[in-house]
Amino acid sequence: MSLIYGIITGIIFGVLLQKARVLRYDKQLGALRLQDMTIVKFMLTSVLVGMLGIHLLLDLGLVQLAVKNLILGQNIIGGLLFGLGWGLLGYCPGTSMGALGEGRMDALWGILGMLLGAALHAEAYPFLKGKLFTWGNYGSITWPDVLGIGHWPVIAVLCILVLCLFVFFERKGL
Repeated sequence: MSLIYGIITGIIFGVLLQKARVLRYDKQLGALRLQDMTIVKFMLTSVLVGMLGIHLLLDLGLVQLAVKNLILGQNIIGGLLFGLGWGLLGYCPGTSMGALGEGRMDALWGILGMLLGAALHAEAYPFLKGKLFTWGNYGSITWPDVLGIGHWPVIAVLCILVLCLFVFFERKGL
């Protein structure tokens, strides 16, 4: 049943990506040039909705969290590769799939790049596991753990910060 939920939420997310027009190249370019924050606002909204939903389900005892370790080496290299791919192609992984669904064949390069990157990662993993993937391993931590408080105060502060950021974007015409 969880696969069905995943498919349904994936379809809904794809429809929302399309309706928000974040699959369009001009929106991607505007985000990369910090001139159009449509994609940033869409993704921050998605993060907030997901964060609220997951923690509500957690409090109701319907889900369990499995927090991954914070490993700086993985995050820094992964972020650099993600940014490089997005900057070169003009699509991030989710938007490349959506753009292909809209019939833009150039997005196929992004999908092929993701598959190639996954294959290269799988081949390099044994080497990286003992080297780069251990650098900066802080274990399984969360902001509430670090601050020593419950998750709802942290979520409330993050929601307020994101809303303030949205107001700033709107005032600047972004």
